[in-house]
Amino acid sequence: QVQLVESGGGLVQAGGSLRLSCAASGRTLSSSRMGWFRQAPGKEREFVAQIRWSDGAATYAGSLEGRFTIARDNAKNTVDLQMNSLNPEDTAVYYCAAALGGSYEHWGQGTQVTVSS
Repeated sequence: QVQLVESGGGLVQAGGSLRLSCAASGRTLSSSRMGWFRQAPGKEREFVAQIRWSDGAATYAGSLEGRFTIARDNAKNTVDLQMNSLNPEDTAVYYCAAALGGSYEHWGQGTQVTVSS
């Protein structure tokens, strides 16, 4: 089992920045991917970014690349999401997830991000 705990959400004005952090514990993550997803009110959950734990290779949703940056700290077992130039459309609950195999099987409880105009 993998336990994931997100932190760092909150209220920010448009144009501002937030940094989310996900602390992972439990099974080894040496052969896994970690990802961030988000779900806005009335919408389906969508992919934001992911990072391969072994070598740090990252991929992003096309519309977010350049504003969002995902990074991991192997020593601390954390994965952060730096979000810049936020706009109200970024308002959502952000979830951290872990994939030990082919799909994301483990999820955090989510953290709310609200961007005011």
